[in-house]
Amino acid sequence: MSTHIHPTAVVHDDAELGPDVVVGPGAVIGPNVVVGSGTEIQAHAILERNTTVGRACLVGYGAVLGSAPQDLNDPGEDTAVTVDDGTHLREYVTVHRATAEGRVTHVGARCLLMAYVHVAHDCLVEDDVVLANAVQLAGHVCVGHHAWIGGQTPVHQFVRIGEYAFVGGGSRVPQDVPPYACVAGAPLRLYGPNVVGLRRAGFSSEARLALKHAFRLLFNSGRTTTAALEELRLRHDGIPEVDRLLDFVASSERGVLVG
Repeated sequence: MSTHIHPTAVVHDDAELGPDVVVGPGAVIGPNVVVGSGTEIQAHAILERNTTVGRACLVGYGAVLGSAPQDLNDPGEDTAVTVDDGTHLREYVTVHRATAEGRVTHVGARCLLMAYVHVAHDCLVEDDVVLANAVQLAGHVCVGHHAWIGGQTPVHQFVRIGEYAFVGGGSRVPQDVPPYACVAGAPLRLYGPNVVGLRRAGFSSEARLALKHAFRLLFNSGRTTTAALEELRLRHDGIPEVDRLLDFVASSERGVLVG
């Protein structure tokens, strides 16, 4: 199969399309856009300047990638959007360029962004993330790999959501969500480790048990965060998942959700 561009699509001369790319009716592809092999750009999608989409991706109907950031202080510098291989961006997804020279808004590999998801400027979405319908990421949000965020959930700017975390639909996320956590609600509530997700992902029973104990000590023991971190670093026997949890909590700038 060769690259197919619908006669009503508009493709800039500076765009680079790989083999087997399909560009649907009314789609617009701007300057300095790169589209990897086997990717489908569906009808009326728009890829603005400095957007790179990897191989075997799907850009859904009416999606817009690479728009200018919604930032009143945006200096209009040369920034970009990147989307890695195998990611599906469904209907009307929007991903905005970063705000500072040389910065990138990035969506990783094998992600699924369902309809009406918004990824604002300077966000980092790591690999294998699922963002359900109408999830709204404000600027500078970081979402760790294999995290799931339920539909109609807004995430405050500069918040981090850790790897393998699960955020229930209809939640409001104003603070960092620890790796491996299960949270939901508005106000947001921490329910402990994401037990079902960790089991499905193949985490060992030793790691799951260690995380359960770590969550209890960090978030339900009444200890200060500093005291709990110190105790866990002495007690957890080198479990790497616990190390990542402790490093995440210790490095939080917005504060970690604790209950």
